[in-house]
Amino acid sequence: MKLHAKKLFNILMVAALAYVGGALAGDEIDQREQASRQAAAQLLKQLGGALKKEMSDGGPGAAISVCRDLAPQISGTISRANGWRMTRVSNRVRNPLLGMPDAWELNALSEFEKRAGQGESYQHMDAGEVVEEGGVRYYRFMKAIAVKPVCLVCHGDEKTIPAAVKAGLAADYPMDRATGYQQGELRGAVSIKQPMAIPLR
Repeated sequence: MKLHAKKLFNILMVAALAYVGGALAGDEIDQREQASRQAAAQLLKQLGGALKKEMSDGGPGAAISVCRDLAPQISGTISRANGWRMTRVSNRVRNPLLGMPDAWELNALSEFEKRAGQGESYQHMDAGEVVEEGGVRYYRFMKAIAVKPVCLVCHGDEKTIPAAVKAGLAADYPMDRATGYQQGELRGAVSIKQPMAIPLR
């Protein structure tokens, strides 16, 4: 009887530890998801404010420098502060050197479009999961970016893009594929890749 009781105790202890471990893992994933949402919102808020200011001060052509120069600076600052990789990706890239999505990101963009087709808004749409790549575990996160009216100055129909903007795009992005959008469409996403071995800061 004592032997059976001891076995039962051991089984219950293992189950309890597994439950606690699973709960802790779930809490960490929730925390990483929330941290990713906050970082993506920070990037998009700063970009939106800078776009409006630069266009007000310098006209439509000034908007190019915001996405070209400021966006990578903000992403780099957030990445270095957290030990992450943060970038913006799209299936219609403006700069192939910076915005090309990998397989996971492409799948997430495709899923975003499917969800939008079912009536979900891009405004609050995101996705995240823990993946293993090359033997390393990461938390990966994507926040959808919808085309807003201010975006159309550089990303809208080529017939309506101002001449100064066209000239700037042609000079800076000779392989540009990121025009022809309409308001509300999926422009791309903020992508965050967190190594699980690096604690949240």
